[in-house]
Amino acid sequence: MTLTVGLIQLNSRDDPAANLVTTLALVTEAANRGAQFVLTPEVTNIVSGNRRYQAAVLQTEPDDQTLAALRTLAAARGIWVLIGSLALKTNDPDGRFVNRSFLIDPSGKIVARYDKMHMFDVTVSDTETYRESAGYRPGNRAVLTQTDFGTLGLSICYDLRFPLLYRSLAQSGAKILTVPSAFSPVTGAAHWEILLRARAIETGSFVLAPAQTGSHGGGRRTFGHSLIIDPWGRVLLDAGTETGAFLAKIDLNAVEQARARIPSLSHDRAYQGPENAQ
Repeated sequence: MTLTVGLIQLNSRDDPAANLVTTLALVTEAANRGAQFVLTPEVTNIVSGNRRYQAAVLQTEPDDQTLAALRTLAAARGIWVLIGSLALKTNDPDGRFVNRSFLIDPSGKIVARYDKMHMFDVTVSDTETYRESAGYRPGNRAVLTQTDFGTLGLSICYDLRFPLLYRSLAQSGAKILTVPSAFSPVTGAAHWEILLRARAIETGSFVLAPAQTGSHGGGRRTFGHSLIIDPWGRVLLDAGTETGAFLAKIDLNAVEQARARIPSLSHDRAYQGPENAQ
């Protein structure tokens, strides 16, 4: 079975309404070109490091205009849409937001939600520090969902560095792993493609990774290079650093072929330790 996938590479800024105009245009372009499954990157609706500003402009899920508009578009065009993630308000007492991915079916129904579990709390360099957990609360549930073209396992960005998540998704039936991201240029250049290819190879899965790209204002930059990786670890699509809609066909039979050649998902062994050698 072949599936035409469209990755949307965005340069989202701090204005959700303006970002939505661009997102709708690119998703429409992908649909016009034959995409059956269209994916947008992490924080599709806003890229901003100003928590006070975010508190003023973000909405809760029921009121979010980006979510509503993309559900309408999915239904109008009869396509599957993964909103890589939206920054949304919650009712948390501490006021933290949530970084939530949505899978929308061709009728416009939300069929899966996933809240990013691993928070990007890192010091990339002396001048580049992130504390995602200061503004966002982590999720605590891995998400697997069925589509008419196969089973998807959902993740977001920094989750990529935690391979056991992807192994558990694949062992539970996922054939496609989604990794929408807003990767730093420093870590992107060093680790992005390598980690995505590793997750594909380890699990014998397709990996679909739409990304943010370029300068977003306020000193924030992202790496771009949205990628589609096949179950053998081959790069089928690299979007480079420009914004746009990027399409590729994938053959889902490749999952069974790769897993039959190297059935490592069924080769787990219980072990003791680790222990300090005496």
